[in-house]
Amino acid sequence: MKIYLNGKMVEKEEARVSVFDHGFLYGDGAFEGIRAYSGVVFRLKEHIDRLYETCHTMMINTGLTKKQMIEAVVKTLKANGLTDGYIRLVVTRGDGDLGLDPRKCKGNPNIIIIADKITLYPEEFYKNGLAIVTVPTVRNHIEAINPQLKSLNYLNNIMAKIEANNAGVPEAIMLDGNGYVAECTGDNIFMVKGGVLKTPQQGRLRGITRDTVMELAATKCKIKVEETFITRHEFFNADECFLTGTAAELIPVIKIDGRIIGTGKPGPVTAKLLKLFHDVTRKDGVKYSL
Repeated sequence: MKIYLNGKMVEKEEARVSVFDHGFLYGDGAFEGIRAYSGVVFRLKEHIDRLYETCHTMMINTGLTKKQMIEAVVKTLKANGLTDGYIRLVVTRGDGDLGLDPRKCKGNPNIIIIADKITLYPEEFYKNGLAIVTVPTVRNHIEAINPQLKSLNYLNNIMAKIEANNAGVPEAIMLDGNGYVAECTGDNIFMVKGGVLKTPQQGRLRGITRDTVMELAATKCKIKVEETFITRHEFFNADECFLTGTAAELIPVIKIDGRIIGTGKPGPVTAKLLKLFHDVTRKDGVKYSL
């Protein structure tokens, strides 16, 4: 496996950063999870835009233009002979000292790109649906660590994931500070009720897959889409529910906190959107060839 590390392609065993790297010491950095399908890096421009928004808010200068970052992603895929795969792009603030002050970093960020295969959930979950629970860990307040920052500090999500693991389920709902549904530990969440597709508007990451699904629902399915405040009660009584994410794609949910959702099986809107999503992933993005 070849890893992109600060402009060079190195072997996996040689891909190292300093123990003084602020990403390692404090989670001080940003990342993106990106997918390639049949030689198309799906919505790569949108992923890079989101990465640079996170870096801008965190005041990290990548040292590369967006065009150069896109070229680096494609270069990494080609170096590993991948036309289908998962890309993890990481930008850290770089090497500093043992203190918190980012001014002590040398101003040279570490940029790492890994391209590999990924399967987040077994195929049976896509066919039969997930059972999930709501966990006590609340999603970060927007003025603490804004959920729209895709930073390396994922402890909030990891603590919620531990609670999901302890409950014996693969994913969990996180609420915001006011008790409304925000998102899951690694995915955005949707519900269908009376022919309307709804998803939380607050306390969540602006997901690339989320945005794609909303576009497909509105343009291809002619379904009304609402971003709004949603309670658990509304999700319990939904006709359908599903999750979206780069790694998960689109996966149905058939039970929340012991309550059966709809018929207890993946619904027709979910199935249609999943098919449309798979169709668009091979068309909408940066094309390349090995």
